[in-house]
Amino acid sequence: MLPNEKKIMQEDCSEDKLGPGILTLTNMRIAFDKTEGRIVDFTKKFGDTVMEAKLNQIVEASKEGRFIKKLRVIIKTDEGEKTFKFGVFSNSKWEKTIREAISNYKDQ
Repeated sequence: MLPNEKKIMQEDCSEDKLGPGILTLTNMRIAFDKTEGRIVDFTKKFGDTVMEAKLNQIVEASKEGRFIKKLRVIIKTDEGEKTFKFGVFSNSKWEKTIREAISNYKDQ
């Protein structure tokens, strides 16, 4: 993390295509790091960062699903827009917090 970067939220979750990992929201970016866990000794290791975007690259953050609720984040990349769907505990809280972080980021 950068010197003036502050962690806002972090959650162990799963992304539909990428699998299990840790979703992190800071005052500057959103990132998803893959994890590997072992049931035998209850260990979890951080893997590679497979998704990372500055807050000004987020096109949309919304919740979806009636029974299986997801947080949908659409990111603007050089190749076009990419959609990620995260199975977080409280998709409403994540959506609200991401929108607030984007708003604060634009004000800086």
